[in-house]
Amino acid sequence: MGNKTALFAEHEAAGGKMVDFGGWDMPINYGSQVEEHHKVRREAGMFDVSHMTIVDVKGAGAKDFLRYLLANDVEKISSVTGKAMYTGMLNEQGGVIDDLIVYNMDGWYRTVVNCATREKDLAWMAEQAKAFEVELSERPELSMLAVQGPEAIAKVAQVLGGNKAEVVNSLSVFQGLEVDGWFLARTGYTGEDGLEIMVPEAAIVQFWKDLVAAGVAPCGLGARDTLRLEAGMNLYGSDMDENVLPMAANMSWTIAWAPEDRDFIGRKALEAAKAEGVKEKLVGLVMEQKGVLRAHQKVIVPGVEAAGEITSGTFSPTLGYSIAMARVPKEIGETCLVEMRNKQVEVKVIKPSFVRNGKQVF
Repeated sequence: MGNKTALFAEHEAAGGKMVDFGGWDMPINYGSQVEEHHKVRREAGMFDVSHMTIVDVKGAGAKDFLRYLLANDVEKISSVTGKAMYTGMLNEQGGVIDDLIVYNMDGWYRTVVNCATREKDLAWMAEQAKAFEVELSERPELSMLAVQGPEAIAKVAQVLGGNKAEVVNSLSVFQGLEVDGWFLARTGYTGEDGLEIMVPEAAIVQFWKDLVAAGVAPCGLGARDTLRLEAGMNLYGSDMDENVLPMAANMSWTIAWAPEDRDFIGRKALEAAKAEGVKEKLVGLVMEQKGVLRAHQKVIVPGVEAAGEITSGTFSPTLGYSIAMARVPKEIGETCLVEMRNKQVEVKVIKPSFVRNGKQVF
């Protein structure tokens, strides 16, 4: 048996099929993963993401610490309270230890890291913090819910009312604010508008029930994965890890090279790789014929000796055919071949983003 969130009984009561995910018992679906996927794309669905790890960073050296720890630069979000930023946390070789979101709060910062990497993340952060006047605080007393879809913000505001509803309606994209002990953030992992909400554990069950009553559909990890893949969002451990440079994981945009005098962990390795020329990149693949693209299938680029590999692949419920992300030689053109059941199938190559806000984007 794994760790259980405060909503475990609600998942079981709703017929959730429970699986192990990073040491947690989590619902993969409540019956139909495809229906849950469509609910998020068309209306509103919600995910229990209480297995994620919230770490607050406080102290006089908090900003300097994060400017050294992270490849992106928190200075860029320093002028707006609650402004969020996506970034990689790298090792000295430039590999991605984890990807995370950091929020600029009132004199401190909030970070959210992946559950599967919790122990190594916390150990790495604690080790690097020794050189700074900073305090790291994990917040296990907060549960976390993601409410996503075109109707998500309206439904959450309807359920919460009062001050919280005002904050929900005032949030800019990629901003999070605290109100009455709750943290409301306009962020997500689905390619739809919506919220990620950190709630005192004692209040999460009633909030869940109120959202169900308002027509928000419980959704499992299965739909979360197909939604994030359609949106071209990386999954740690599949599309990147500590042996992969961000430039080979479609994360070049998360590296803040300026100012040149900012030293961050992994910078020297990235500069060396950039000067030499990164040989791989992450692309999107589209296969409109029958079949499903799967992780670890071999990708062949005609005329190039080195092969690539699919990192994430699935059937896209929104598009009606298979899509994937693949790490491939940089010389790849507009098409390539995927090895499937001892056959080579031609597929289209695109930028690794397929669906945003319910619409095809390629």
